[in-house]
Amino acid sequence: MPRRRTSSSSSSTAPRNRTPQPVRIQRRTFGDVVKAGLALVALLVLVVGVPGALAVFIGWPLPHEVPSLQWLQSEITVSTFLNILTVVVWLAWAQFTACVLVEVKAALSGVGVPGRVPGAGPSQLLARQLVAALLLVGATAASLTPGLSQLGHGMEGNQKPAVAAAQQTPGLFAQQQEQAADSAAALAAQASQAAAHADAKQHGDTKYYRIQPPEGRHHDSLWEIAQRHLGDGRRYKEIYELNKDRVQPDGSKLSEASLIRPGWIMEMPGDARGGDLVEVPDTAAQVSPDLQRQLHDYAKTGDQAHGSAQGGAEGASGGGQVSVPQQRPAPAPDPGHQQRDGGDVASDSADSFGLPEALLTAPLLAAGLLGALGRRRRQALWQSAYGAVGGRRGMQPPTPTGDAADAQDALLVGADPEGVRLLDRSLRGLATQLAAESRALPTVYAAWLTGGDLHLQLAQPAGRPPAPWQLGQDQTFWMLARADGERYEDVDTAAPFPGLVSLGTLDDSRLLLNLEAVPGIVSLSGREADRAAFFASVAAELATNGWSDRMTITLVGFGENLTPLAPSRLRHLDGIDDLIETMEAETRQRRGALGAAGHDSVLTGRTGPAQHTRWAPHLVLLAAQPSAEDAVTLAELASDASRLGIGYLVGTETGELPGASWEMEVTPEGRLLAPLLGLELDAQLLPLPQQRAVVELFVEADPERDPQGPAPAPPFLVDISEQGRPAVYARLVGPYEIIGLDTPDGDRSALLHEALALLLLHREGVHPRVLSSALWPRGVTDDVRDALLDRLRVWLGTDPDGTPRLSADPTGRLVLAKSVVSDLDVLRSLYHEATQGKGVDSRVVRGRLLTDALVLVRGPLLADRPEGRYRWLTHEIIDAQLPLLVADIGLALSAFHLEKDRAEKAIEALGAALNSAPGDERLWHELLRATHATGDDDRLRALAADLVARGGARGVPPRTEALLDELLPSWRGGATAAG
Repeated sequence: MPRRRTSSSSSSTAPRNRTPQPVRIQRRTFGDVVKAGLALVALLVLVVGVPGALAVFIGWPLPHEVPSLQWLQSEITVSTFLNILTVVVWLAWAQFTACVLVEVKAALSGVGVPGRVPGAGPSQLLARQLVAALLLVGATAASLTPGLSQLGHGMEGNQKPAVAAAQQTPGLFAQQQEQAADSAAALAAQASQAAAHADAKQHGDTKYYRIQPPEGRHHDSLWEIAQRHLGDGRRYKEIYELNKDRVQPDGSKLSEASLIRPGWIMEMPGDARGGDLVEVPDTAAQVSPDLQRQLHDYAKTGDQAHGSAQGGAEGASGGGQVSVPQQRPAPAPDPGHQQRDGGDVASDSADSFGLPEALLTAPLLAAGLLGALGRRRRQALWQSAYGAVGGRRGMQPPTPTGDAADAQDALLVGADPEGVRLLDRSLRGLATQLAAESRALPTVYAAWLTGGDLHLQLAQPAGRPPAPWQLGQDQTFWMLARADGERYEDVDTAAPFPGLVSLGTLDDSRLLLNLEAVPGIVSLSGREADRAAFFASVAAELATNGWSDRMTITLVGFGENLTPLAPSRLRHLDGIDDLIETMEAETRQRRGALGAAGHDSVLTGRTGPAQHTRWAPHLVLLAAQPSAEDAVTLAELASDASRLGIGYLVGTETGELPGASWEMEVTPEGRLLAPLLGLELDAQLLPLPQQRAVVELFVEADPERDPQGPAPAPPFLVDISEQGRPAVYARLVGPYEIIGLDTPDGDRSALLHEALALLLLHREGVHPRVLSSALWPRGVTDDVRDALLDRLRVWLGTDPDGTPRLSADPTGRLVLAKSVVSDLDVLRSLYHEATQGKGVDSRVVRGRLLTDALVLVRGPLLADRPEGRYRWLTHEIIDAQLPLLVADIGLALSAFHLEKDRAEKAIEALGAALNSAPGDERLWHELLRATHATGDDDRLRALAADLVARGGARGVPPRTEALLDELLPSWRGGATAAG
């Protein structure tokens, strides 16, 4: 059927009719008669005239006797060619005649969806239009498709392979109803609908439709019912409104527009037409007694439903319920907090300071990017510390500025790492439980995160899920409450559904599509910029998400600049030819591997012994529209892709893509539409400016990128002279202490201390929204946050010159005055001065500065922080920075002492550093050298035995082993004896 084209959501126009209306008897016009006459002439010409002309002018085209071999080898003449062409025309005539017979039978019998003649798509469409025009003057014509104006505009939706594939999975997506219109207009519409419904009841012409059983791969859908009987598939919402929450003959209820079952009864709007409709009571006698009883019972629920709908219309949120997986009542929010389920941020536009909303409202994407960025920065620090890259040793990575700084703040505010952790543990825990029960993983098409709960939508029923999972609203939903999911722990099993990726949100619910499970190609249409933003969001989340292991993401037609996000996952191909060649080879390889392993699909392979070495998904994101020939090739490759763990998302400019199973469209307003799937969301996008800003963060943190110029200084250097005594001094390295301020009274003391710690760790400034999201991860109202900032300003006070110690910089970020100092600031400043300042030219100064620095180390950062607080530290890299800085100080002080052969002093310095950085291999190497310098072999042997014991089953690291061979060749014998 023609693709829906709109620049806005479907809520922009009101449906033509939501309740049954009296049937209007239409008079036949002269044009109808003319159309019928022309259709009759066309049918006579095609059905009777064509064979008559062939018989008269051509005659029998086939040989009258069995051809000999000599006849087959003879030259093809004009007569032979005409005979062959005649046979082709006869076959085409026979196919068209069969189509006419099928359409006439369907129209006269009122069966609804006509049967299909194999391979007769255009022929059957032409036959249908002609028969419809011929019968336009009869009562049965209304059951056919729209008239001649649509001829040649495309096949009907129920004839397209894409729709047939999509309809294999009824109920895949929940769809959103129309949003509320203006209140006065809504009240007027309700009054009009009530009057029309009452009039329809009075005249006794209520119409019903019974959902038909599937025919082959085709399933009935509300969209197609509306297309056939109302003339517009978009009016499916009217049918849904009339029938939602009404008890069906099998005892169930219609709760989703996309979830209907054969045998259900649908009350239809009054202007519905079609031979397969039943009018009560006029035609009820023509149906079976059983159906009469069901219609009678269903009509009662209709009266009750309409009454309740009218009575509660004003109380419905937004003018209608959201048809998402059934939700449990949400827990009451904490006083003063504004709930932020799923990581969505409370409205704060007044002081957003330009933070990109695309990252603020994408909690799973932001969490993945933030986690990947933290790993990248840690890797850069470690490589720098171990000499892989010069400079930056133990120091802060480059501070982002401009758009990159805004992007980093948006990631910090929008990220929901707890949601990612729950999703990952829940899915892996489910896989572990199913494997223990010798059950295969179900095919999961989508996941909904709503109200803190996780709903998995299955391709087909898979029995009861293992506890604590429960069945959802029907057999195709498995639901896990958030409280139950929090009980799962980390397990050593493969990620079961790594292809899940966020598409967008529906109110408080977030939809994730399992891209590798789609039965074919997913197409995406829309403006080029909108499609690019959607593709970039999908690619970035797949590349960095926390609920998958290994995977390959192939980008074609876009995303060359995205590869720094995850070089091991993302790869970019230049064109479609390269993609087809690559995917043909991989498809063959995966089919062979599955067959050799004896698995039906990758899902069974992921629960087997080879789960960690095979069956990683390969997801293809093709932004450039393929040619018709390439599209057919991709469709053939994708026909078996879901079994192989391969997924395809392909962009299209025209809205039509041959072979697409599921079709989506992203609108300029940021809506994601897929009417045939009942899908209408706020799309998750990553526009080009945010792409560039995020990529800049990753490029700056690249461990292989040589820093330009000298190693950067710490972000904040302290005056370490006697004249530089701070007004406020906070000890963060070890137990948290504050000198120079009175301890705040009441329960707010802990919150003020935490806020100050965050500011002290970010001397470059902290965005107010970053501060509030760190202290209140589940969200907070503006007045609560502003009250905290006011108390913090009062607590910190002002300097003697009247300058406040907490202020805002030109960008709006909160910064501390130089008179507020932490021991971490002093530690960094002492090391910087010893290695790049006065200590470079003065050995005495260097030794004193390094000694003073090491004395400041009293333990790990914020050693006594209360449980449940300071969760924002998981976003920081201070846990890697501080041990590396302490190790650098210990190594520098050890070298200082060894220059004067003071081995014992060097051992003492290294021991102090090892208390804070016990895993730093460099310290152990220097301790071995310093111990060897004492000349005490027994002491060296004891140290070697200690290292062997620390290594455990993993053994001694290779570089340590080589050093022991050099310093103590007999160490292996001692280790064996000790073992």
